[in-house]
Amino acid sequence: MPISKKQKLLLKNLGQKLKLMRQAKGLTLKELGYRVDKDPQSISRVEMGDINPTYLYLMQICEGLEIEMTDLFK
Repeated sequence: MPISKKQKLLLKNLGQKLKLMRQAKGLTLKELGYRVDKDPQSISRVEMGDINPTYLYLMQICEGLEIEMTDLFK
């Protein structure tokens, strides 16, 4: 099912927030990928809003960033 423009914007906003949090922690995509056992390109696609990550994927990223999932939605 195609996603709407509004949904695409929401994914881009989520990705931007993740990227800012990763950068604030001083982590590269490669370093975060290593922490969560994910491909850096996959994390990059999440940060760009190109993919809709699952809840479990987001939990892994939050664990790697040492943040709570709720921090993403503040």
